[in-house]
Amino acid sequence: MSETAVEPRPEGPPPRQRNRRRLAIGVAAGVALLLAIGLWLAYRPAPGQIQGMADAREVRITSKVTGRIAAFHVEEGQAVRAGQLLYTVASPEIAARSQQAGGALASAQAVENKANTGARPEDIRAAEAQWRRAEAAAALAQTTYQRTQRLHDEGVIAGQKRDEARTNAIASNEAAKAARAQYDQALAGARGEDKAAASGQVRQARGAVAEVEAAAAETRVTAPIAGEIGRRLAQPGELVPQGFPVFVLTDVAHPWVTLNVREDQLRGLARGAELVGAIPALRERRVRFRVTYLAPAGDFATWRATRQSSGFDIKSFEVRVTPVSPVRGLRPGMTVLFEWPQ
Repeated sequence: MSETAVEPRPEGPPPRQRNRRRLAIGVAAGVALLLAIGLWLAYRPAPGQIQGMADAREVRITSKVTGRIAAFHVEEGQAVRAGQLLYTVASPEIAARSQQAGGALASAQAVENKANTGARPEDIRAAEAQWRRAEAAAALAQTTYQRTQRLHDEGVIAGQKRDEARTNAIASNEAAKAARAQYDQALAGARGEDKAAASGQVRQARGAVAEVEAAAAETRVTAPIAGEIGRRLAQPGELVPQGFPVFVLTDVAHPWVTLNVREDQLRGLARGAELVGAIPALRERRVRFRVTYLAPAGDFATWRATRQSSGFDIKSFEVRVTPVSPVRGLRPGMTVLFEWPQ
């Protein structure tokens, strides 16, 4: 009787069951890895974030004179260059003052010319004639006195007549001296003090003219810097007083970002340090900034202690940063986000 050979059955689970077990182990390992990564991300120290706001210098455009707005030459939102005409002011008072100053200058210059030129030839000849006549009268009076003196010595006339002749001779001689002095004065012209006074009047009148011209120049108001026209605070024909801000000009080409940083976040931050910030309005564009200003003293408290026995008020410091290179599209008021280590 022959024996039938029996094939041995394979030990362990079938291949399909083994594949399922391996798949389950892989899924479990993947889930465990994801959980581990999630826990690590949850408990790791996340970087803080500080929000800053872009700002720029604003210049209020005013005029030094009072007047009515004659015309505007730019519109709100328009980019202007330095020295560009913005608006003009009409001021009749300046025109009147200009005429007054011009007349005062002409008068002062005439007085100065008269002092420097001296007397006219006609005046000099007249003074000389007066001197010659006075000398002739003095000579005649002296001769008359001498004759009267001889007659008095001979006893012909009384002493009263001689005294009268003597007095007349003296008076005539003094009148001749006075006439000669007037003639010399006409020849010499005005005194140095009079010339200096006339020159001072001319300089004073020229100063008044320059003042009026400066005021007239202020009726044409130009842009002190390049920038962008913001708000307009007056209308054509409106009376604006001296120093009234008609325009607000913003220097959009040189913005900066202002941050309020807690004192425990400074950590050696100083001028010249560079930071990287993201600008949401520019599609999260990342830009390098350089610290240009750090407030020397803390301002308001951002965190306050709840109890006096523990904790302290944490002050904030104002920090200003400027772009290392120009950022196209960065405008005042935009938000800039900076990652800050806790």
